Amino acid sequence: MPELPEVEVCRRGIAPELVGEVVRGVVIRVPRLRHEIPGFLVDLLPGCEIVAVRRRAKYLLIDCRGRGVEGCLIIHLGMSGNLRFVPHDLPPEKHDHFDLVLAGQILRFADPRRFGVVLWQPGPPVQAEQHPLLASQGLEPLSDAFTVDWFHAALARRSGPIKPALMDSHLVVGIGNIYASESLFRAGISPLRAANRISRDRYGILVPAIRETLSDAIAAGGSSIRDYVHSDGGAGCFQIQAGVYDRAGESCLRCGGVVKQVRQAGRSTYYCPGCQH
Repeated sequence: MPELPEVEVCRRGIAPELVGEVVRGVVIRVPRLRHEIPGFLVDLLPGCEIVAVRRRAKYLLIDCRGRGVEGCLIIHLGMSGNLRFVPHDLPPEKHDHFDLVLAGQILRFADPRRFGVVLWQPGPPVQAEQHPLLASQGLEPLSDAFTVDWFHAALARRSGPIKPALMDSHLVVGIGNIYASESLFRAGISPLRAANRISRDRYGILVPAIRETLSDAIAAGGSSIRDYVHSDGGAGCFQIQAGVYDRAGESCLRCGGVVKQVRQAGRSTYYCPGCQH
């Protein structure tokens, strides 16, 4: 599933070509994804200007404004969705479910597994946070609010392992499986250690490690583990530089020990017992 870096890369890819454009039309081919795409978008959005493209957690927010209309499209890529620009004369393929028609091209949403989301939240941009899908989202890990003191206090009562806690989107958003494993490796913290058994000093190492891991992933175009591709069709390459993720049985790049794999909360966790304590 695309996580924070992949969604941010997508946002940066589509924003320059969307902002300032006027929507000429909307095409809905398959209305039912994870939620039903609102049919009224076909009549509501034409004539609206796209004024901003934002990201909240793993959601893209496309702010639109027109005569008597203000709101944003809320888009989630699901497990396998992607947004790409295509020419007007390119016929849709089997899994192309939604088109945002612009003057010179189309922004097309494809989603083979149909776990994605295309919804509408009316009102000024600040009201997007009130949508039920966004209201429960946790802190942005690249924001100034994500501090060592906040994170240490937030996990003070959590006796479970730290790695699943990193992936709790109600606490901190967008740290997916690969980025949780990599952040803990960089910080030298075992994914098996209880969250409330980690000192504030070690959180002082983990917080910047999370920031650096996510920033490096964004710079690398994200991770293309399965279906994810950029809006231009290219693939992310962060997975190539991973220290432990998907390297079970291989030598640790730091100490030469053997990378191990365990299951936590139904997901594979990779770590080096020699480096991470």
